[in-house]
Amino acid sequence: MQWEVLDGLLAQYGTVESCEQVNTETETAVVNVRYAAKDQARQALEKLNGFLMESYALKVCFIPDEQAGGAEGPGVGGRRGMAPRGPPRAGSPSLGARPKMQADVPLRMLVPTQFVGAIIGKEGSTIRNITKHTHSKIDIHRKENAGAAEKPITVHSTPEGCSNACRSIMEIMQKEAVDTKFTEEVPLKILAHNNFVGRLIGKEGRNLKKIEQDTQTKITISPLQDLTLYNPERTITVKGSIEACALAEQEVMKKIREAYDNDIAAMNLQSNLIPGLNLNALGLFPGGASGGMSPSMAAPPPPSGPQGAYPAFGYGVYGSEIAPWPPAPAGSPSLCGQPETETVYLFIPALAVGAIIGKQGQHIKQLSRFAGASIKIAPADGAEAKQRMVIITGPPEAQFKAQGRIFGKLKEENFFGPKEEVKLEAHIKVPSSAAGRVIGKGGKTVNELQNLSSAEVVVPRDQTPDEDDQVVVKISGHFYASQVAQRRIQEILSQVRRQQEPKPAPAGPSLARRK
Repeated sequence: MQWEVLDGLLAQYGTVESCEQVNTETETAVVNVRYAAKDQARQALEKLNGFLMESYALKVCFIPDEQAGGAEGPGVGGRRGMAPRGPPRAGSPSLGARPKMQADVPLRMLVPTQFVGAIIGKEGSTIRNITKHTHSKIDIHRKENAGAAEKPITVHSTPEGCSNACRSIMEIMQKEAVDTKFTEEVPLKILAHNNFVGRLIGKEGRNLKKIEQDTQTKITISPLQDLTLYNPERTITVKGSIEACALAEQEVMKKIREAYDNDIAAMNLQSNLIPGLNLNALGLFPGGASGGMSPSMAAPPPPSGPQGAYPAFGYGVYGSEIAPWPPAPAGSPSLCGQPETETVYLFIPALAVGAIIGKQGQHIKQLSRFAGASIKIAPADGAEAKQRMVIITGPPEAQFKAQGRIFGKLKEENFFGPKEEVKLEAHIKVPSSAAGRVIGKGGKTVNELQNLSSAEVVVPRDQTPDEDDQVVVKISGHFYASQVAQRRIQEILSQVRRQQEPKPAPAGPSLARRK
């Protein structure tokens, strides 16, 4: 079993604060997991207990704080209380060492342009001194946004290194403000990708309020209206003493990094569940195969350029035009023509239609070009209809891109709350003769599909097939869950089609008829 797969499963049910393997000498891996809230831990317990992963069944139990030694949350594993059985046997679900993340999340700051010279120092002496003492790499983006009142700074280091560099920069700005008789307050401004801000704020603003109370600061976040296509960052403004702002920076960035790690884990799970999906090429990750962070997001990138300081995680910034399916090996059956076109019917709130279409249809046209899909919005069923159907036609990678962007647009436009997950219903039409294969004997296949994807999958009974002898399969869930379910259903349909193809007669050497 891989850490990335487990992390991805756990992240579906809430914010994972810690996930550590507590045994090394038994044949069963035991992992203690702490969630940010008890209800998240209970949901993980309900969904994951008995879940089949790589032919192993997970056994999950709730461990109170006093038993877990501080690790509240479901314990994932099995054979609790049994004696050790020696080293893990070959093929056992031992997780091994947790891999280090490929890259640390950089700290992004905005500083007044008039202080940039003081931060750099004479011939770069000040900035060199900061980088040396904090073991960090600091990029000051002086040439971006010419004439702007503020300039972005990116600090690449460990969390501790970023915090130390941040404190040093604040001290330099404070000194420069005194020396130049600058009368306005100089707050700390942190830039964060919009995808992470909802989790920073927390349900009903609880996370942000707690940081303010614990650090004695006042924190505000720029409105969604300030976002642009190529700059999906929000500005987090922190006001208080240097000491208070430094503490707030640590807490804010801790939440941002947790969100980043959870999203990376979810993306890794997606790539494990959809074989052959090249997530780097989808434009969801920064440029380069190494996984390194690119220095800036403030300037608009070229169409296929880097996506910025953080990945866009499926809800994407428009950008990559690379096909997200890697070429199959020579001689592979998948090389026989292009990927098959699919049609998915996605249901969105009726009030969101304008946001998806955009002014004079610009957004839906741009989305269609970006995804390589046909995207149409069906007429409303009536004046009181609360939902509208979006018809998306295209190959698998086009479906992934188009649906991901629609989910993200609904979140950005506040059709769902800051902590509320975007969950939509999607319909796929399948031949009536194949519906039984999707359901499985006694509902086995559809139940396994729901456990695998965390989506709700329903094949309504007593459906009357349409004129094409097709029936509807309904899928409800968040983006990743829906994608996994859709791909698995399409796999089943592909198997059915292959089995129905007439088998060619065996070719043999023609024998001349003997006279």
